[in-house]
Amino acid sequence: MADEPTPGEMVRRLEDRLADVRDDIQQLGRRMDEKVDQKLYDLRHESLAGRVGTLETLREKDAEKLVATRRWLIGAVVIPLVAVLLPVIIMLMQGAET
Repeated sequence: MADEPTPGEMVRRLEDRLADVRDDIQQLGRRMDEKVDQKLYDLRHESLAGRVGTLETLREKDAEKLVATRRWLIGAVVIPLVAVLLPVIIMLMQGAET
């Protein structure tokens, strides 16, 4: 009978187990509070996908604007500059030959 626990010890062990179960239930409750509902997750995912699509479209438009700006720069600055300098260079080269 020395190996058998006393009633007081049994109550203490039972209270310890009950406290452990309460802690586990509280932890599960906290985890459930943090969990996002699947429908809400899907709505957020769709919203995010829409925003990403919009940003991709804006990026493509910006890239097109950049290409257009480069073309304008070449057409408005570089070609006229070459058109002005090329005859001068040709005249200088012909003058050096004579």
